[in-house]
Amino acid sequence: MKNIKSRELVSYNMTDKTGFVVTPWEVSGKIDYNNLIKQFGTVRINDVLIKRIEKHTGPAHFMLRRGMFFSHRDLNWLLDKYEKKEKFYLYTGRGPSGRMHLGHLMPFVFTKWLQDKFKAKLVIQMTDDEKFMFRQDLELEQTTNQALSDALDIIALGFKPKNTEILIDTFYSKTLYNNAIRVAKKITFSTIKAVFGFNNSTNIGSIFYTSFQAVPAFLESVRQGKNVPCLIPHGIDQDPHFRVSRDVMPKLGYYKPAAIHNVLMPGLKEGGKMSSSDPSSAIYTTDSAKEVKKKIGSAFSGGRDTVKEHREKGGNPDVDMSYQLLNFLFEPDDKKLKEIYESYKNGDMLSGELKAIAIEKVNSYLANHQKERVKAKKVLEKFLLRD
Repeated sequence: MKNIKSRELVSYNMTDKTGFVVTPWEVSGKIDYNNLIKQFGTVRINDVLIKRIEKHTGPAHFMLRRGMFFSHRDLNWLLDKYEKKEKFYLYTGRGPSGRMHLGHLMPFVFTKWLQDKFKAKLVIQMTDDEKFMFRQDLELEQTTNQALSDALDIIALGFKPKNTEILIDTFYSKTLYNNAIRVAKKITFSTIKAVFGFNNSTNIGSIFYTSFQAVPAFLESVRQGKNVPCLIPHGIDQDPHFRVSRDVMPKLGYYKPAAIHNVLMPGLKEGGKMSSSDPSSAIYTTDSAKEVKKKIGSAFSGGRDTVKEHREKGGNPDVDMSYQLLNFLFEPDDKKLKEIYESYKNGDMLSGELKAIAIEKVNSYLANHQKERVKAKKVLEKFLLRD
């Protein structure tokens, strides 16, 4: 693995001139992912890398084929290790600040595929402490309870306690702290300010926090008493935490974690991502069929103003939120998705018909998910790490 490049530790552009902002705590505007790759120093996933992955997995997951997972750090290095019979483990997480929506599910669906194909152990960190420290409107009891609720949504996707551990920070604080202080000792305040844009008004818990998020990236190495490669699937907005981790971990004698980044699922409105802070932009995992129908029915459309104009000129599936729901999560069949795309674009399919397809698929998915979510309550404790 190459030495870390200095640009991995430069700050996120908090006031991007292109009109979008991407930080671990704020995402707004229309995101230019090519710009992010250049700005953050990551590497675009190309067909060569996908074919290499497929040697081990068979046909690539549709999210990989369609570019939802678009960028990486050291994925070729990780595959080198794997091909030399050095197994890796997976680490991902969730910040429990509000109800889970479809955008939150997306990386966990892909992580489940990775786990199954590579037969990898998975550690999921639920950062109830982070959300408490960064959100002035939330109490610790709220974020911890939300973490337990979010865990049910994750388990409902089919994860098994045999090879999946859920780490709620306040439940596993002894182990986390004993390792986080080793990380913290290697990070200067100037680095944290540069990477996260902190200032003198930032509370000291927030300044220390990234040390905690680094620990699961070498936790399995601590347990096994040897270096174990780690792959972190995560949204590109969380990249600064792992840039710091990658800088620190070699100083502690551990491998840098590899990473694979997903784009952020668009919301139901025009522009922007699906967000818990804007209920009208999001479909929550616990929404009723009636709520889903109403939300998709009023979602931004790429259709024309009249049926006649739509038939003549066609719609724009690239900006239509009903189509994007199918593209991102609910139509894994590329052939079927292409048929819908072409039919809508040439005017054969109307906006109402496209919305109807999305409503049916989302509600069918959520009906099953909500049943599995109820079942998850019985096995939750089997997943939780405590010390």
